[in-house]
Amino acid sequence: MSLSALLAAAPSPEPVGSLGEAAEQAGNAAGWVEENWSTWLSTGLRILLIVAVAITLRYLIRRALTNLIDRMNRSAQAVEGTALGGLLVNAERRRQRSEAIGSVLRSVASFLIMGTAALMVLGAFKINLAPLLASAGVAGVALGFGARNLVTDFLSGVFMILEDQYGVGDTVDAGVASGEVIEVGLRVTKLRGDNGEIWYVRNGEVKRIGNLSQGWSTAGVDVTVRPTEDLERVRRAITTAADAMSKEDPWSERLWGPVEVLGLDAVLLDSMTVRVTAKTMPGKSIGVERELRWRIKQALEEAGIRMIGPAPLPADGESAADPTAAMAAPSAYASATSPQSLATNPIPPSTNLNK
Repeated sequence: MSLSALLAAAPSPEPVGSLGEAAEQAGNAAGWVEENWSTWLSTGLRILLIVAVAITLRYLIRRALTNLIDRMNRSAQAVEGTALGGLLVNAERRRQRSEAIGSVLRSVASFLIMGTAALMVLGAFKINLAPLLASAGVAGVALGFGARNLVTDFLSGVFMILEDQYGVGDTVDAGVASGEVIEVGLRVTKLRGDNGEIWYVRNGEVKRIGNLSQGWSTAGVDVTVRPTEDLERVRRAITTAADAMSKEDPWSERLWGPVEVLGLDAVLLDSMTVRVTAKTMPGKSIGVERELRWRIKQALEEAGIRMIGPAPLPADGESAADPTAAMAAPSAYASATSPQSLATNPIPPSTNLNK
């Protein structure tokens, strides 16, 4: 069969029907777009409005919080270097406290604003939010149980900072550790101990706080003299040394009140103890106590009053003499009725029964 015959026998295409179906589909699509374009436009505009409002509101709130923090820091720096600033304000402590509070507030504001905006966007797409919210609630409960220690530390840190329980530079006793606060965080507080070690204390583990740097401190010195000394002479010597100390720098700033001689704290057969106290700047009581002891010792020596103390302890490696060391141990042979004494007695001669 020739090629022309094959072409004549092949079925011819139907371009008219195919073009008609394509035109029909195009018309349907155009009609669907025409019916829904207003809905799409309104939804898109709503989403854009939600996002724009959320971003603008977040920016304004964070800017307001930042300005508030900066104003607090500037007010602290304004009195820094003055006498009032040295006594009442710790610039580094206040700066860290304000920064921590600002960070928490900014994070909370961003989470609430952006979270609400995300839910509103999903609602604009006609998405059912009930299953999503239920799943988020279950996930939050599970996270709360799994990370309860972390949540406890965070909440404890927030309240410690808000209540100003302690700050940088304070000397505190946290129960589990004690020392000077060098950093306050929302989860961990860093303390420097007396020997230079750094303690990392979780805020959730702190059950009590003893702040030794708030308000004022008390310096106490016990002066022990012989019971035969004249108490009025002792009082005058101590008062003279304390008055001279209160007029010299830097003790005039560290002493927040007069040095008081409270009287006799203890009276024994071989000694009597006079109690001396003074109200001092927070955290300066130890230095004041040392200087008071130094000056009181010099004043008493100049007045001819001799201080006494407890009996000296034996040196390391030496033990006190045992008064029973030269005594012999009790012997079982000292008793005539003891089994040992009876066993050592001579055997009596036997009686001759045949005699």
